[in-house]
Amino acid sequence: MKLPVFVVDAFTAKAFRGNPAAVCLLENKLDEDMHQKIAREMNLSETAFIRKLHPTDNFTQKNVNNTLTFVTLSGELKARRAENSIILDLPLYPAHPQDFHEVEDLIKTAIGDTLVQDICYSPGTRKLLVRLSDTYKRSFLENLKVNTEDLPQVENTGKVKGLILTLKGEPGGQTQAFDFYSRYFAPWVGVAEDPVTGSAHAVLSSYWSQQLGKKDMHAFQCSHRGGELEISLRPDGRVDIRGSTAVVLEGTLTA
Repeated sequence: MKLPVFVVDAFTAKAFRGNPAAVCLLENKLDEDMHQKIAREMNLSETAFIRKLHPTDNFTQKNVNNTLTFVTLSGELKARRAENSIILDLPLYPAHPQDFHEVEDLIKTAIGDTLVQDICYSPGTRKLLVRLSDTYKRSFLENLKVNTEDLPQVENTGKVKGLILTLKGEPGGQTQAFDFYSRYFAPWVGVAEDPVTGSAHAVLSSYWSQQLGKKDMHAFQCSHRGGELEISLRPDGRVDIRGSTAVVLEGTLTA
């Protein structure tokens, strides 16, 4: 078996930044076990498999349909091209105020005595959003040491599956202006820190839109790889998350 495979860095125009993902092109359907083996071999945050719908389809021909639909554990995810960017079409997940004392141990374990301004919880995604004090700057969030190793033991009820740390953006000066910053951690599912994630921004978009009174926002995820996201809330209760991409590897997977 030989499969064309690509490694693509998403939410960045430069290689070795953003969120790395593998993309495999399938002539025929594979069983789930083979999907998992390939994903483990690629060892990246995500591995996407694109399969022909009809035998006469051809990967080498120009795709006249600029939208791809992916079947994921969270439902259908649609991605479409727009000039030199990719737009993800995601559901918008609301986040509700969360009592601090119910999650105090989790927060203290993760970030110690770091000042917290607001806490919200998204039941639809089981993500806990923690907004740090507005007194902090971007550099503080970037350099913050987060203890993720102990979180699954501290929070083992199943309520929380992801921790979002976020910070209000700063006015533009010598650096580019962003509406908000974030980092995302999911040790409950084996991801210590996700470099850049669209799913967390489906929660962040809802929260910061209410806080800032804006539908269109510019965000930056402050992982070690970093990533820029352009966000637009839609009237139908969904959100468009736009970012650049860089193809860093093309090859053939043999098995």
